[in-house]
Amino acid sequence: MSSDSVLRRDECASLNEPVAIVGIAALYPGASGPDQYWELLNRDSAPGVGGPTPGSLDDLHIDIARFGIPPAQAGAMARMQVLMLEAARQCLSDAGHPGRALPTDRTDVITGTCFGLDRQYANALRIEAGRYAREVELAAMAEGVDAAAARAAARELRSLVARQAGASPHDRVGEMASTIPARIATAFRFHGRTLAVESADATSFVALDHAVRNLRRGVSDAVLVVAGQRWESPFVTRALQAKGLMGPMSRGTPGHESGRVGEGVGALLLKRLSSAVRDGDRIYAVILDSSVRHDSRPGAFRSSRSAELRRSLAQASLRAAEVRPESVAYVECVGSAVTAEAEAELKALAGLHEGAAPASVAVGSVRERLGNTFANAGVAAVTKVALVLHHRRIPPQRVLGGAAGSDFLGTPLRLPSRSEEWRASPDGTPRRAAVLGASFTGTVCHLVVQEYGDDGAGDVDEPEGQAGRRTASTPGRVRGTVGGAAAMPVPAPGPEPIAVVGVAGRFAGAADAEGFWRVVSSGETRIGPVPESVLDRELYYAPGALSLTHSYTDQGGHVPVPEEPPGEVRIVPLRHAAMDDTQRLALAVAAELFRGRAAHPGGDPGAGGVTGRLAGRGLVAIGTNLGLTRERRTHAEMALQSWDETVGRLAGLDGLSSLQKKALLATVREGMSGAPDHAMSPALLDGCLASGVAALLANEYRLDAVPLGVEAACASSLAALDICVGALRQGTADFAVTGGVELACNTRDMVLCSALGLLSHSTNAPFDQAADGFSPGDGCGLFLLKRYSDARRDGDEIVGLISGIGASNDAKSLIAPDVEGQLLAMRRAFAEVDFEPSAVDYLEAHGTGTKVGDRVEIAAAARMYGGEERSRPLEIGSAKSFFGHTFAAAGSAGLLRTLLAMRAGTLPPNANLRTLNPALDLDAIPAAVSTAPSPWNRRPGQPRRAAVSSFGTGGINYHVLIEEHLDGAR
Repeated sequence: MSSDSVLRRDECASLNEPVAIVGIAALYPGASGPDQYWELLNRDSAPGVGGPTPGSLDDLHIDIARFGIPPAQAGAMARMQVLMLEAARQCLSDAGHPGRALPTDRTDVITGTCFGLDRQYANALRIEAGRYAREVELAAMAEGVDAAAARAAARELRSLVARQAGASPHDRVGEMASTIPARIATAFRFHGRTLAVESADATSFVALDHAVRNLRRGVSDAVLVVAGQRWESPFVTRALQAKGLMGPMSRGTPGHESGRVGEGVGALLLKRLSSAVRDGDRIYAVILDSSVRHDSRPGAFRSSRSAELRRSLAQASLRAAEVRPESVAYVECVGSAVTAEAEAELKALAGLHEGAAPASVAVGSVRERLGNTFANAGVAAVTKVALVLHHRRIPPQRVLGGAAGSDFLGTPLRLPSRSEEWRASPDGTPRRAAVLGASFTGTVCHLVVQEYGDDGAGDVDEPEGQAGRRTASTPGRVRGTVGGAAAMPVPAPGPEPIAVVGVAGRFAGAADAEGFWRVVSSGETRIGPVPESVLDRELYYAPGALSLTHSYTDQGGHVPVPEEPPGEVRIVPLRHAAMDDTQRLALAVAAELFRGRAAHPGGDPGAGGVTGRLAGRGLVAIGTNLGLTRERRTHAEMALQSWDETVGRLAGLDGLSSLQKKALLATVREGMSGAPDHAMSPALLDGCLASGVAALLANEYRLDAVPLGVEAACASSLAALDICVGALRQGTADFAVTGGVELACNTRDMVLCSALGLLSHSTNAPFDQAADGFSPGDGCGLFLLKRYSDARRDGDEIVGLISGIGASNDAKSLIAPDVEGQLLAMRRAFAEVDFEPSAVDYLEAHGTGTKVGDRVEIAAAARMYGGEERSRPLEIGSAKSFFGHTFAAAGSAGLLRTLLAMRAGTLPPNANLRTLNPALDLDAIPAAVSTAPSPWNRRPGQPRRAAVSSFGTGGINYHVLIEEHLDGAR
């Protein structure tokens, strides 16, 4: 890794420079690759309309050996991980890689998925099978089977389920959504940001929007966006049907007969246009603008039915792109199965193009070919538009939103009945298209895409993958270029600090932020035996050796889940009961965050949501596990019902009559308390959505803010923070709510982490000589952010300032931490600030309490913070010693602890430290790990300064620099 790529921005182009699409991958039933995808789009018959019904991606053979995956890990990989690796390879190959070099140090990987992955479901099924087998054993004895035969039947059943589900020590890593982008980064040696996002069926729109922002801000030089959807479980279909979302876009489209969501995995490689031109890339099309808005309404999640919101979003997007509506001749709609939403979509388009000539705007939707591919829908649509502009042909469209071509007569819109040439405009205006999408949580999305001139486009040569370098130009409006040549980079000013104007949290033994600080100040850990309701010790606890079925520890930082919603919001009991526990916890913490901020739900939504001081557009990005317990457990309960026949054939139950077996199964179902009728209520889908945590906060508090869930393993909270900081600095958001939530004290995670030997056999003791792993912890920390100038203008209390944030990927190992990767994130953070590492007094370390993890982290810190110029020792600590490892919420715990310590003027102590590990060599920095609080004295004329680190599975690294706010200091 070159130091140049760390310490400066190679190209700091304008914040509205076009973004070039330079690589495409398309994996869909019946279409593998851009060429086959284009052929599928142009067939006269759509699947289900005189054509074949779409199948699945299961038959696609992929050689995973080419990705360097260790055999021990291969069996634990989700199928989506394999598909996305292949999509990444295909996309990079399409762009000429590896023959054409990429800026690997600054190439990001962003993936998007929605709903659970097959490995997540299998792991949950395997764990729940223990409960199921016990219920079978008890029910058998109730029917007169002797105890020995009943136990034998239960053992046989557990064995059968385990064989079907599979089991590996690597299951916890293999099932994680964030392992997918990490695996891609490792396979192709990318050292940029690495994260997974989810925002319901707007997932890939949000991923693309974030990619465009990163490129325009100059923090990344290339971004690989991969989004995919598979039909992993019948649960998804039933939940969508219960919600009223499974109806087809129109009769005969994919999903109508099969009752399945559409499948597909697509990828796009993006660069700034100036970079693509300089590199001689083949450019499919350029994105002129990407805009996202949210229609926040309390209550059950539902798509926006506002034509006005869609129209105003499109108008704003076109203004940002500096193009007129009449210059857009093609619109790709993601489409809706719900009539009212489809009508709003078409009404918005008709209003936007009012006054245009009849039938002058072609409208299409790839949903007719693929069905609703949810997380993949935006990438599928943008890929189609890029190919339409590249080939200058518009594919046929039979129906749209239930309307046929005749329904559009007399309007500016038309459905092309057959594949047609897209002829150039007589006045030389470039061909332009728009993409309009939406999600069932209330988000609406719009992109403006323009053709790229072929007078200078380099095509990828076969078979070497080399691309010609030729002078390139884009006809018409193109920002960031001068006279058809790449514009010279413009140095960017230092980024504006981001003010933290509100904090809230709930962790073990701490009901709120004040309680959190009391726990920290006490120096006493809150880690202890978890309740029996969390870990059934008879079934799942076996101290001692590693096991695939049991946890060897029963210790954790447990947090009780609120039984009722906070008084500030009105949520009916059925809906609250259907929520995932993380959603309930986050909702309670949000009440603390917003309490006293001059407004509440039910106030005037036109006043800006929570408070008039939060006027403007916002973002709610929450670090979370993209696979919630509610969804996994519901799938497992449904899947176990299919084992009824197997139970009837168990050897130990041979003596029972058919009537007795029927009674036995009824008893088992009652004992499992899965309540299928309750499980399939319309409220279930909302409770199973990972981004539903963010959507709940946006909707219940009426925030004009786009919600998304973010997973970057144990660095998820800081990855979400990074997204919000970028949006605020770029001006695409005026406020943000961020943080993280996870309930790591659960049977599934304790068993899976035990299998890999990650958990401590005693208690979490970071930096101690006896440290042997971490203890799981529950928790949620939330923060309200504004630009510093806006916070000063609004008179907000400023808890602290986020001055710099850096991120990287090791690109070496999914499990082992790496000094160089962590150091890279630290250097990138310091590239954004005007002070030296020696000015930092306190480091809130990731501090997991694993021997290797602690040693590597301190070694990286020594390289960054050590040196003779340090006038006082660096104080180091870890919140995990008090609350356990809260996984996706870990960064929020560390950030909350640091901000509260800064406000109190106190260096926080650490718990569970008896003998400092001498191998850490803290004296060389010099540094200290204290067990008692001490005054945090300011340096003369300087604010207090601190850093927070989070490192996640998959080599994901984040480092944040924080400063105290002093009036008049800036």
